[in-house]
Amino acid sequence: MSASVSPPTDTLRSLLCPQRLTAVVDVGANPIDGDAPYKTMLSRRHCTVTGFEPQPEGLTSLNARKSDLEIYLPYVIGDGSPATLHVAVVPGMTSLFEPNMAVLKWFNGFAEWATVKEKLPVTTRRLDDLPEIAALDMLKIDVQGAEISVFKGGRQRLQRAVAVHTEVCFLSLYKGQPLFGEIDLELRSLGLIPHHIDHVNRRTILPAYDPSAPNSALNQVLFADIVYIRDFTKAEAMDDEQLKHLAIIAYACYGSFDLAAHCLFRLAERKAVVPEAVERFMNSVRTGAGAV
Repeated sequence: MSASVSPPTDTLRSLLCPQRLTAVVDVGANPIDGDAPYKTMLSRRHCTVTGFEPQPEGLTSLNARKSDLEIYLPYVIGDGSPATLHVAVVPGMTSLFEPNMAVLKWFNGFAEWATVKEKLPVTTRRLDDLPEIAALDMLKIDVQGAEISVFKGGRQRLQRAVAVHTEVCFLSLYKGQPLFGEIDLELRSLGLIPHHIDHVNRRTILPAYDPSAPNSALNQVLFADIVYIRDFTKAEAMDDEQLKHLAIIAYACYGSFDLAAHCLFRLAERKAVVPEAVERFMNSVRTGAGAV
């Protein structure tokens, strides 16, 4: 892409002219699984991030590298009730739920990673009660089984959210955790529908085991990251700002140029963007070879 040509993300945002930066809330922001899905938005200064991470090492890492558009707090997010944080040997397995060893033992490494080294009494906080959250367009959540509690504690704010990037489990890795079906029903009740499966974690079932590839995967799905969006087929239920932020998130985070173009089309019908907005955006995508 020529240096004189604006990236499609910049072209899209200039066509949309939202009233403010896209507001991202990240619950369980510990940077252990690679780049956040909103990295491109953040790097181009198209969003703010309000993140929550109760594990001290993760919080320290986040604060050490944050920009002026990010704030990270040590709150445990949930439904506002007292709970116990089960701190695991591997930070990514820490949860408000007790690990379910009867399931974990059949997948190499998981029982050891999930071993609880400390139990901490905590009082969870509801997203709806937090003054630090000025707006919520996109929720990214990775809380090892406590997703439903977070959603229920944030139903008011989630009424305006246009995207939720959540981990879902297909097996009970933790005792009593809600599984994919319950999460799907909860998010659909908020007017959100599945859009994209961002990552699927598979593992080989023991005793089948290859010492040369201890984390090898066959067919058994354990968990996945799924992106839910506000139902674009009912765009009349979204105001202009919601459609604008949905378009930005769709393309900048997931490369969904079709959804972004659809939002532009709906906005053009309302005369909220210039009539040629879809054509100009798609031209920028073609010129940029899909670069975000």
